[in-house]
This record gives sequence, C-alpha cells and structure tokens, in this order.
Amino acid sequence: MSTELRRLRNYIDGEFRDAADGRTTEVVNPATGEAYATAPLSGQADIDAAMAAAAAAFPAWRDLVPAERQKALLKIADAFEERAEELIAAEVENTGKPIGLTRSEEIPPMVDQVRFFAGAARMLEGRSAGEYMENLTSMIRREPIGVCAQVAPWNYPMMMAVWKFAPALAAGNTVVLKPSDTTPASTALMADIIGSIVPKGVFNVVCGDRDTGRLMVEHETPAMASITGSVRAGMSVAESASKDLKRVHLELGGKAPVVVFEDTDIPKAVEGISEAGYFNAGQDCTAATRVLVHESVHDEFVSALAKAASEIKTGQPDDEDVLYGPLNNPNQLKQVTGFIERLPAHAKVEAGGHRVGDKGYFYAPTVVSGVKQDDEIIQKEVFGPVITVQSFRDEDQAVEWANGVEYALASSVWTKDHGRAMRMSKRLDFGCVWINTHIPLVAEMPHGGFKKSGYGKDLSGYGFEDYTRIKHVMTSLDA
Repeated sequence: MSTELRRLRNYIDGEFRDAADGRTTEVVNPATGEAYATAPLSGQADIDAAMAAAAAAFPAWRDLVPAERQKALLKIADAFEERAEELIAAEVENTGKPIGLTRSEEIPPMVDQVRFFAGAARMLEGRSAGEYMENLTSMIRREPIGVCAQVAPWNYPMMMAVWKFAPALAAGNTVVLKPSDTTPASTALMADIIGSIVPKGVFNVVCGDRDTGRLMVEHETPAMASITGSVRAGMSVAESASKDLKRVHLELGGKAPVVVFEDTDIPKAVEGISEAGYFNAGQDCTAATRVLVHESVHDEFVSALAKAASEIKTGQPDDEDVLYGPLNNPNQLKQVTGFIERLPAHAKVEAGGHRVGDKGYFYAPTVVSGVKQDDEIIQKEVFGPVITVQSFRDEDQAVEWANGVEYALASSVWTKDHGRAMRMSKRLDFGCVWINTHIPLVAEMPHGGFKKSGYGKDLSGYGFEDYTRIKHVMTSLDA
C-alpha cells in the first residue's frame, strides 16, 4: 500500500504555487531512504515570477525606516520560537538529525541570529559627515543592494537560510531563496512564517535543482548572488555572475586543521575534537576533520580518539543517545565510502570505516591514522564523520601542513602555551582560529574563509555590511 506524498510548493509574491510547468521531484528522508514529499522543479517561468515579485517589492521595503524592518525581523524571531516544534519536525524529516539536538543546538542560535540582524538594521555605520574639502560637505549613505538571489545548502537548511535572508532583509534588500533540492521542507515552512509578517514579494522561495540555481544567478534582475555550497558550485556561480558583474558572496568548503601540541590536556582535547568532528555527521565546513598531533603524544591521542569514536552513536532521530544522524543522500554516502575504500596502504582505519545498517544513509564515526600530507583524504573535503590524524615534528611543520590545502575556512589550536597560541593564530591562514575549542559560533563574530573556501562574511556586522553598498554624497556650502 503506497503512502501519498506531501506536496511542497514555491512561495512567490505572497502565495504558494506549483512550478509553472508542473514538474516535481521527490524528497527523501535520509534516515529511512524513503520519499515523503514532492517539491517543485522550478524553471525559467518560476524564476522570472519570483524575481519580478522581489523587484516590485524592493522600493517600498528599501524605503522603510530601519526601525520598521527591525520590527518585522523581531516578529519573525518570535514566530520561529512559537512554531519551533513545527520547524524541528520539518528539519528532522529533511535531514534525519536527532530531534533533541535540533531543538537545543539549532533553534536557539537561529532565533538569536535573526534578532541580532534586527538590531543591525538600526546600526548603519560610515564615516562622519564633514568638510574634507573647503566649502564642501561630504557624507556617506549605506544603501541596500537590491534583489538578492540566495542558495542554501542541505547540511543546515534552516540555519543557513537564516544566515542568508536575515542580513539581506535587515539591510533593506528583497530575497529569492532556493533551498537544496534534498532539503526544501523546512524552508517552505519558513516561507509560511515569514510571508505572514513581511509584505508580499519581499521574501520568495523557489525549489529546484542546480539548474534552477543557475537560472537564478544568471537572471538579469538580482544585484547579488549568495551561495553556501561546494567549491565547484561556488566557482560556477562566480563565473555566471561575472557576465553582468553581480556581487557575489561565497561560503564554500573547508578542511579544518586541528593542531594538538604536546602540552595539551589529551582527554579534554579528544572530547572536544570528537564532538566537533562528528557533530552533524561531519557535514559541516568547519568540522574538526584533520588533526595534526605532536609526535610525542601522537599514539596516546590516536588511541584515545579511537576509543571515543567507538563510543559515539549514530541512529534514528528519536534516539536520545545518538550524536548525529545519517548522511544527507545516497551520493554523499557513496562519496564518504569512496574515500575510505581508496585509502593508501600506509593509512590505517583505527575506528569505524563502514556503513551502519541497511536503512537510511548512516556511517560509523571513523578515525584514520598514518596518512600523509598529499593523500586524497587530507587534501579533499570528505564531508562525513571521518577524522584523520597526522603526526608533526615541530611548530613550523604543523603550520606548513595545516596551511597546505586549498581550503581556508576554520582551524583550531590546542595548547596551554599562550605565546604559542598567539603565534599560531597569526600564522594559520584561515578565516577563524579557535584556541582550545572548536566549532562554537556567535552572531556577533564573522564567519567566512579565504582561498577556495570563498569570500564574504556571514554573521556579525561584517555579514550585514556585505548586503549594503556605499554611496558618497557631497554638497556645496555656497549653494
């Protein structure tokens, strides 16, 4: 007996709509491997409609005083809190994440981040007006950019949607947001919530695949394209946006080094690193995936980490004892499995290294030792519950290896030596350096990387400013 699938829809100009040509795609719960919904596979007509709606809504939203946009964002944050259980249910179905951790680790920061940007709406910064040339007064206007085309990823569908729309709306822009084709459910619910608060056309959601995203970025209407995703996707967006000089905001891959020195409290470091490496099944650009340990404590660390991994559980969302749920989709399971299958002979799997069960896309917490700097698993992003361990000789070698990848998003240093920690924080070529911790984020501080991890900042005042443009106004005092 077949179960009827729930129908998700686009949200355009204040109403829910099917794709103009009626095309859909099935959405699968990764904890079961079974389809639970259909979503629109949006094409050119849908993108045209969403962009037209956002463009029409922009002048009025832009011209609201910041206090009014702040009120709207505060209402959104309150509504997210009030409907938290609905959001959690949608996100768990999207991703298979543990219910309890979704409730405790995602809803509170999401709400806080929306409220932060509500405040940022009223804190526009620029140089003070003044006479920088005789009899001429200069002033700075910080203005919204216009319509923003935004693409969110599947690893944190709700939270990444917040990172996209909250600064954009706070600054006075309007939004066309596309969730990942594998995780549209929570974004559709967010559209229902946000759409009841902001004027029609200010916030629009179109579902679809990579071709849908490409149509958004190539469209003539948006003044900015923002994506969180893979390096390949980011490079494609940058290339497409260059054709008409759109602004681009890219938060891409990561391969975070975790540098553990000999004076570190090993049990404490193992606890923090294992949680930061395996949380969300390692599907996090900042995950603690690449550990470099001083040779004098290498064996002790590997043994302790392998033991910790063997005690960590993955499983169904309603199991309160699990740290993480499944990988997001069959392709991701295949990718993670492939990295382990292709390990060179000198590498050793200390823990895990296998799929868990035959239902859903679960993978065991894995530790790999004996790897070398030029190994594939060191140089490429696995995006799964896999932590590698290398042994380094001294501080210079640790820095060389830590920086010796194409990503530059996040890193951490574990040591009791304050001077060493400060030296490492200067030398590590990453957008974030944590010291004796790994993965905490706060709304007030920027998140974003260098090199192939992209450019632009999420969160913080810097993230807000990315959604504004600067205009110089000069007036004669003699007029």
